Amino acid sequence: MSTENTRAGQRATAPPLGLLPTLDAPAPERADAARNRRRILDAAARIVAEKGPDAVTMNQVAHASGIGVGTVYRRFGDVSQLLWALLDDRERQFQEAYMSGPPPLGPGAPTAERLDAFLDALVDRVAEQRAILLAAHSAAPRARYHSGAYRVMHTHVALLIGQLRPGSDGALLAHLLLAPFSPDVMHHLTVEQELSGARLKAGVRELLTLRDSP
Repeated sequence: MSTENTRAGQRATAPPLGLLPTLDAPAPERADAARNRRRILDAAARIVAEKGPDAVTMNQVAHASGIGVGTVYRRFGDVSQLLWALLDDRERQFQEAYMSGPPPLGPGAPTAERLDAFLDALVDRVAEQRAILLAAHSAAPRARYHSGAYRVMHTHVALLIGQLRPGSDGALLAHLLLAPFSPDVMHHLTVEQELSGARLKAGVRELLTLRDSP
């Protein structure tokens, strides 16, 4: 039996994800190494989107990216590390979008519009990465709240709330506003309840204005 088949056989369920990514600053890369990393991550993302994280193998990623399997192993070690790198990569892209990207998600739009845009984008991001995020959440349910990714999101939302409602408990309200985006809640809503992203976004908007309704 090949090494790849042995690894695949050991992964009958979701990969053993422990802690959510902390988003430490990436090490500098040569241009060719950066290109290879981008191709590998993009290939892994396509496989996850089409078949789910359990379908990812190093051989499949190598084939889909056009990069030798030895290079994929040397770069990422194993499937679990590759999936974590994929989560981290998507989180960096999301952070760049809401911290320095174009408005309304990024700076320059009115605060209320930025908050709406952020929550819409978060619905899309959690839906896109739902399977991997759910595997991580199942392995360590409370780790989400100690991760760098969550802390940055929480700070961003708390600042927006503070601008909208000066004097409010922005830190607490940010936690409460982010709570529905827990991977298990989103899995229940999108998979078990079969709710669309558009309906979820509309629901979040309605929830925020509930007290203002006639």
